Amino acid sequence: MSPTRMATEHRWIYIGSIVLLVAFVIIGLLTYSQQKATNEAHAKAQQLNDALVAKGFRAINVQNTARTLGTDGGAVCNDPNSALRQGLWRVQMANGAGGPGMRPIIADGRVLEAGAEVIKVYCPEKLAEYQEQINALKTGELVR
Repeated sequence: MSPTRMATEHRWIYIGSIVLLVAFVIIGLLTYSQQKATNEAHAKAQQLNDALVAKGFRAINVQNTARTLGTDGGAVCNDPNSALRQGLWRVQMANGAGGPGMRPIIADGRVLEAGAEVIKVYCPEKLAEYQEQINALKTGELVR
């Protein structure tokens, strides 16, 4: 058997090895970037947890928060000061009745403080406008 014929017969092994190597490199790069994003999400969730605990709130589940808010705050930071969000705040700060029995209430300001902490960690550039919006709401100290 000549050396040229051996190289020709084993060409598929070389091509297969190169394809596998390229595939492993691509998978490695994707996994690395996903892990980096996961680590960043966990760091932000831990930062939020620490801020909430420092303010007197109960500790949150860091894993769930990292999955929900990710690295950019998810839906919370997607225009937190829009008219829709303000409407949802007002509906959520009601007595719980439906229809004509629904009445606004004086909500506890600490609930809105928790929202401000989320915005402070995930999208601090929107905090000032959010703070203006919640300062316009009538709140009180109702929860111990």
